Amino acid sequence: MARRTINLPDSVETIAREAAESGESFSATVSRLIVQGAERANGLKPPSYTGAGEGPSDLGRRAEHYLQTLVSAR
Repeated sequence: MARRTINLPDSVETIAREAAESGESFSATVSRLIVQGAERANGLKPPSYTGAGEGPSDLGRRAEHYLQTLVSAR
């Protein structure tokens, strides 16, 4: 794990300490807040894969319906 020294204004340190979860270290809190902030600012990353295949265009929304249909047909 990389170690970095950063200087935080007192107001930022106060925000981080107030946002800490029970039993969470200051470093873990700051790391979590950086990740959450970056995800919110940049949006979620697209998946590293591309879906491919054949099937109905609404498969993602109606997968359970299609699976029940297959089970009922047997």
